[in-house]
Amino acid sequence: MRQTISSYKDLKVWQQAIELAVECYRCTESFPKSEAYGLTAQIPRAAASVAANIAEGHGRDNTGSFVQFLRIAQGSLKELETHMIIAWRVDILPQQPFQSLMEQCDEIGRMMRALIRSLQEKT
Repeated sequence: MRQTISSYKDLKVWQQAIELAVECYRCTESFPKSEAYGLTAQIPRAAASVAANIAEGHGRDNTGSFVQFLRIAQGSLKELETHMIIAWRVDILPQQPFQSLMEQCDEIGRMMRALIRSLQEKT
């Protein structure tokens, strides 16, 4: 039995994106003060953009627009991954949180691709 989606808040991918954004905010709290306008700001901004674009697309009530915003969210996810790789490579994001966050990104990416395929099959 399929669950009825009446709000973007019902979407598992949105819920996971929110969790990712919260974790990103927590991780960047320990970044050096010198990064306040760099990666400390960029990582949470990109993470929040993933969830925000999923919500905005769902709110458009148009499948084509929803798919477009999911693709934008995918781009934000890739931006986030890139910022995290840089933070890890310059030793301000430790290995364990880096791996965990990247795994979350992979899962969210898979969920978004599956949702896009599902929406496209309905049109």
